[in-house]
Amino acid sequence: MTSTKSETVIANAQIALADRIIDRGWIAIADGRISGFGEADTPSAGEDAEGDLIMPGMIELHTDHLESHYVPRPKVFWNPIAAVVSYDGQLATSGITTVLDSLRVGREDGGEEIDGRAGLLAGAISAARDGNLLRAEHFLHLRCEVPMVSVVEEARELVGRPEVRLMSLMDHTPGQRQFRDEVKLRDYYRGKGGGMTDAELDVLFARRVADQQAYAAKNMRDIVTLAHDYAIPLASHDDTTEENVGDAVRDRVSVAEFPTTFEAAQGLHKAGICILMGAPNVVRGGSHSGNIAAVDLAREGLLDILSSDYVPSSLLMAALQLPQQVQTIDLATAIRTVTKTPAEAVGLADRGEIAIGKRADLIRVHVAHSVPVVRSVWREGRRVA
Repeated sequence: MTSTKSETVIANAQIALADRIIDRGWIAIADGRISGFGEADTPSAGEDAEGDLIMPGMIELHTDHLESHYVPRPKVFWNPIAAVVSYDGQLATSGITTVLDSLRVGREDGGEEIDGRAGLLAGAISAARDGNLLRAEHFLHLRCEVPMVSVVEEARELVGRPEVRLMSLMDHTPGQRQFRDEVKLRDYYRGKGGGMTDAELDVLFARRVADQQAYAAKNMRDIVTLAHDYAIPLASHDDTTEENVGDAVRDRVSVAEFPTTFEAAQGLHKAGICILMGAPNVVRGGSHSGNIAAVDLAREGLLDILSSDYVPSSLLMAALQLPQQVQTIDLATAIRTVTKTPAEAVGLADRGEIAIGKRADLIRVHVAHSVPVVRSVWREGRRVA
C-alpha cells in the first residue's frame, strides 16, 4: 500500500471484520471509504489506537429515544430541531453512525403527548440535516399503530419521503402481544402517565380495545399495501402467537421486532425473517415487560439484530457482552448484530462492515471494568466525535 495525502491510517488496533477479529492490525481510509486493512504493523505512519477496538459504526433500526428529548417532561415541548441535535449527539457518542428514527404514526384522543408529532419531528430532522448539524446519518422508521383511526392518513403524508427505510406494524392493544398481562400494562402506564388511576386506565383500555376491533384489520391491510407500493421493508412487532407469525409471513415482513415468546421466534426464524431484540434486554438480563429474554433466543440461534430501543449506549454494551453470555457467539458474530445484519435488512449495502470500498463509518472503542467507551467516531472518513 502506498500512502497518499488524503489517506488516514489507524494503527495498533484490534480490527473487527465481519467474520473474524484481527488482534493487532491497521486500517486505511481514503475519500470516505475503506482503502485497506491488514495485520501487524502498518506500511505507513498512522494514528496509534493503543490497542483499542476499531469496528464499523453501528446501525440502529428502532429507537424512539428522540421523543424524550422533544418532550423531556410531561407537557414540556423542547425546540424540535434542538431536540434532534441533542439526540443525535448522544447517538454518535454511543457509536451509532446510522439511525432509523422511530416516529409514532397514529394518534388518539387523550393519548400520549408525543402522538401526532411524526410530521413535525420528520421536518425537524430534515432541517437539522440541511443545516449540517448532525453527526450520524438519519433515516426514518414509521411506527404505525394500526388500531388508530388516523394511522393510514398520517402514513400517507410521510411515506413518500426518500429517507423512509422501514415501516412497522404496531398494535399495543391491552390483552395481546407485549401486553397480554394487564397487570404489567397497568404498571407501565402508571409509570409513564404520572399516576393514572385504575378508573382512568379502565376507560383508556376499553377505548383501545374498541378501536382495535373497529379499525385494526383494515388499517393493517392498507399499511402493508402502502409499504409494498413504495418498496419499503416491513417489520412486525411483539409477535406472540402462531397466528401473529402467519400474519408476518403473509405480509412479507423482513424484520420481526421483539417477539415475546420462544414459539413465535422459532416460527419467524423458520420463515427466514430476521429477529430483532432489545439491547437493554441483554444488558439487564431480561425483558422489562416479563417476556422472553434476548439471551435465551441467542442461545438457540434465534437472534439476528440488536436495537438500543430506549438506551443508546446499550447497543455497544450488549454486543460486547453477548460472547460472554452465549458460548456459541464469538465477538465478530456479536458485532454483526449491530452492524452488517441491520444494514442489510434495510438495503444499506454500502456500510456495516470493514471491507475495501465500504463506507468508512468507524468507531474506536476502549473497554475498562467491563464498560465500553467510544473514543472516536468517523462517518465517511470524517471524524465527527
